Amino acid sequence: MTKTKTAETVEFPTFDASKAADSVRNFAEKGIEQSKEAYTKLKAGTEEAQKAFESTYEAVRSNSSDLSLKAISTLRANAEAGFNHLEALVGARSLSEVVELQTSFLRQRFEDAVAQAKDFQSVAAKAAEDVSKPIKSAVEKSFKTGKAA
Repeated sequence: MTKTKTAETVEFPTFDASKAADSVRNFAEKGIEQSKEAYTKLKAGTEEAQKAFESTYEAVRSNSSDLSLKAISTLRANAEAGFNHLEALVGARSLSEVVELQTSFLRQRFEDAVAQAKDFQSVAAKAAEDVSKPIKSAVEKSFKTGKAA
């Protein structure tokens, strides 16, 4: 005993186009909203990066100027010391006085070189810190924003 179904007893699901249109519209609106949020975040991140690069460029310019002035000052001081030493050597009256002047000059030049190296080191360390500060703070802010999201 088999029963056969006829078309009159079979029910097919109905398709409601208005519900489908609402679902598509909601999906599209949600996609547009997410795209706007992503664009806003990207724009803000780009502006922050631009500010960080501008600050970095300004720090590089300023600190390279400081380093250049320090180098010129050091070269001038070394040249003056050399000329003063040459003048003293020309005025020496004996070989022992020449040896004494030369020894004193070399000792002073060594001490000055150590002091100049320390000055350059401190200026270079300050420059490195100033140059890296804007990028470092931008990266830290980016990580904080990433963790919060």
